[in-house]
Amino acid sequence: MSTKQEYAQVGVAMTCRGFDEYMRMFDLNEAQISQGEVLDIAGGGSSFTAELCARGFQGMALDPRYGLPDADAWIAEAREEIETSTAKLAALAGQFDWTYYGDIDRHREGRVSSLRKFADHLASPAGRSRYEAGALPELPFEDDRFSLVLCSHFLFLYADQFGPDFHERAVAEMIRVCAPGGTVKIYPLLSLKWEPYPHLPHIMKAASRLGGTPELYRSALPFIPGSEQGLQIKL
Repeated sequence: MSTKQEYAQVGVAMTCRGFDEYMRMFDLNEAQISQGEVLDIAGGGSSFTAELCARGFQGMALDPRYGLPDADAWIAEAREEIETSTAKLAALAGQFDWTYYGDIDRHREGRVSSLRKFADHLASPAGRSRYEAGALPELPFEDDRFSLVLCSHFLFLYADQFGPDFHERAVAEMIRVCAPGGTVKIYPLLSLKWEPYPHLPHIMKAASRLGGTPELYRSALPFIPGSEQGLQIKL
């Protein structure tokens, strides 16, 4: 009998992940992030955009929370989520691959560090313009703007909260804002029950109809059980 347990979550969490985690989970290299502007959808409190800009690249993060007037409230929410998620992960620790993080304490430290970098960048004169309010499936950007469009731990993780039509429209919108020659990447391809997203073949066919070339890629950060693959759509 399987003893696998799902990760319990109500609503969409505001998570904090750093530059190296993004590079690994999306299997990115410097050449890919240097082609033009990079969009991080559902960025939450992650420091990827802050670290990307600090390295001289062009980054933009999008999240519905960025439209709220009190930035301190977003940061407080993210800080609380770090403690909540750490407790959940500790209870399920045996199900995860700790090769990259080492242990639960280092995992938490990485989240805290990421949030601090995010908050510092957000508070800087140049940084605030890098965070745009918005959400899938309707993005507040013009066609063909970004060379790389990323979505981490939103599509298709919340499959129980958002149906197949939402996911198809969301992927179509990501393709819309991605420039010819660019790439859309989504990770992971699992729900919070650690089950493969069942409508992925349909999504990939829809992406093909829109002119993309969808394929699976191998992630270099398989922390969640069964999360070795992501989806990329080349345009």
